[in-house]
Amino acid sequence: MVFNYQIISNNFLKELSPRSKDVLRKRFGLDNKQKSTLESIGREYGLTRERVRQIEQGGLNQLKKKVDINDSPFLCFWEEIHNNGNLKRETSLVSDLGDEKFKNQILFLLSLDSRLERFKETEEFYPFWATGKEPVVLARQAISNFAKELKKSKKPLVLRQYESSFPEKAVFSYLEVSKEILRTPEGLYGLSNWPEINPKGVKDKAYLALKKEDKPLHFSIVSEAISEGRNVQTVHNELIKDPRFILVGRGIYALSEWGYRPGVVKDVIFNIIKESKRPLAQNDILKGVLEQRMVKENTVLLNLNNKRYFLRDSQGKYKIREA
Repeated sequence: MVFNYQIISNNFLKELSPRSKDVLRKRFGLDNKQKSTLESIGREYGLTRERVRQIEQGGLNQLKKKVDINDSPFLCFWEEIHNNGNLKRETSLVSDLGDEKFKNQILFLLSLDSRLERFKETEEFYPFWATGKEPVVLARQAISNFAKELKKSKKPLVLRQYESSFPEKAVFSYLEVSKEILRTPEGLYGLSNWPEINPKGVKDKAYLALKKEDKPLHFSIVSEAISEGRNVQTVHNELIKDPRFILVGRGIYALSEWGYRPGVVKDVIFNIIKESKRPLAQNDILKGVLEQRMVKENTVLLNLNNKRYFLRDSQGKYKIREA
């Protein structure tokens, strides 16, 4: 159902004194202007901040007595929130109830419904509206349970992978108000401190680009994929400092979580021989290095034949030179 919230708001204000009407218009931005602070209105009227707050609250209390909960749009407000677990994030509620241009009028009318309560933004939640305190308790429970599932899975999940005693629409609404759990445009849920869910800066975005391609990439390709508008060399400089990224070839990066280890070719050879706990044939070393690095065989052989680090025994196998 479509409402002209501007007209509805103006009709309610007719009941008030000129000053109360003006205070509410300015506090809620009902004339499609920026909302005014208590201080700015107080300066205009020569009143204290507390007195302006009292006038605002008195006007709202007066209007609440005139609200018929069975009338539109209040019935619509209630149904929208009730059908979503009795709780809904403010931005989504405004978006679903009407055009963004009526945002201030919608919030004003919501404030007149004594059945509804607005919860301010906290470190835990985004601003939301609910039918009371009980839905908040249920939301915390659902969020806590889902967070445990995410920590256990160690990877993003879609909502249908989560078994809950709450209806899906309610769970969706509960998760939407949470700052601990975020949803990607692809519909995946994860913890807000996971880079694949909430990337921050060049390195996190580069991490996501490599995860998406699932293969090593040249830093110029990574730079293009994350569209940062930065100098390509800057991206290279950022990646080389982050242990999540391993330089596996000329400007080519892979993720350490794929099993790649840090270091130059010499270091890779050293680790391969050390972990074998015995001398290794040249072909075995070549195979191991080429699984870790995108380099030419000659590069591996040049490093392998560096007698400062490696020695060849009587059987033609290579071992680490002791210090």
